[in-house]
Amino acid sequence: MHIRHTLLSSIALLLLTACGHNNDVDNTQQALSKEQLGQQLFFDTNLSSNRTQSCATCHAPSHAFVDPRDNGVNGAYSLGDDGHSLGDRNAPTAAYAMFSPDFGVNEKGVYVGGQFHDGREHNLAGQAGGPPTNPIEMGMPSKAAMVERLQENPSYVAALQSLYGEAIFSDNEKSYAAMADSIAHFERTELFAPFDSKYDRYLKGEYQMTEQEELGRTLFFSQQFTNCNLCHQLNTSQRHPQETFTNYQYHNIGVPTNIEGRKKNGVPVDTADTGLLNNPQVDDAKQAGKFKVPTLRNVAVTGPYMHNGVFKDLRTVVLFYDKYNSRSSKRQINPETGQAWGAPEVPQNLSLTELETGPALKDERIDALVAFMKTLTDKRYEHLLNTQ
Repeated sequence: MHIRHTLLSSIALLLLTACGHNNDVDNTQQALSKEQLGQQLFFDTNLSSNRTQSCATCHAPSHAFVDPRDNGVNGAYSLGDDGHSLGDRNAPTAAYAMFSPDFGVNEKGVYVGGQFHDGREHNLAGQAGGPPTNPIEMGMPSKAAMVERLQENPSYVAALQSLYGEAIFSDNEKSYAAMADSIAHFERTELFAPFDSKYDRYLKGEYQMTEQEELGRTLFFSQQFTNCNLCHQLNTSQRHPQETFTNYQYHNIGVPTNIEGRKKNGVPVDTADTGLLNNPQVDDAKQAGKFKVPTLRNVAVTGPYMHNGVFKDLRTVVLFYDKYNSRSSKRQINPETGQAWGAPEVPQNLSLTELETGPALKDERIDALVAFMKTLTDKRYEHLLNTQ
């Protein structure tokens, strides 16, 4: 699954993005692979209604494939192509997304996988096809309109016909799907999943953990001292070379409403985001409030956190989890607000079995867990740790 391709190097691609390069297409180029075509589409702002936004706008390679913009909401939500529409969920990273299985029910009868916070798209191609026609994202009025935009570019026409058949433009649904499929191919390249963090180098004997990082690593993988790995460990081995730090299942952990964000994006504060229950393939009320367990790869540089961006700091997230097991009055206070933790947006269906596993944590262990999670940062993003 970990595919290597001869695309732009990761460093060169990041430099192009950082300099505002929109990856204009060489119209004379025709012999493109699906990955190369997907790369060009990923950066093309012409594929949004006002020609201001591309996939990379909200999934910037220079910032671990999340939206680095403030957008007037401290980065909690993304701003649409129309210049004023705001979403109601934090843009998840596209890094390592290739490893999420297709959405479905596993052998234990548990929902797992898919893309987006609620798994509503089965796979990467489905996810890639969502934002272009979303009215508060890239804003194209229809798939047909998007296909017309594709046909403005002779290179796209030639590549799509070469890769998907000469008749690809005779059916708007098929040509739109081909566009999404090529973007998905690009998102399966090594650029999105290099597995070269300090943790990965540690597994290869190329990096020695600090004392604090090693304590955090020990705590993280211990079922006696923390509950982290109940949801954030996919493989049974602690030394698996491609650990994505998520089991891709769904849980309601009692995340509070992002009240300030709601005030700015116009969504009523008392509106509950029911998560997995919003997925059109799910009609079980017991799934309300559950969201897909995110990867912890690059977690230290992809804040704000939770599905609604309600927490700014990674340490706050660890403290939030610890409140379920600590009797200390200090642990019942959100350090970012100085007030008690907000009530769960959806109070039903809390995953208390997982949340209440393990003892309360002292500050030393909180800090150690944060230090360990910082070691999950891809090498090219380590410089961002100093800006968080």
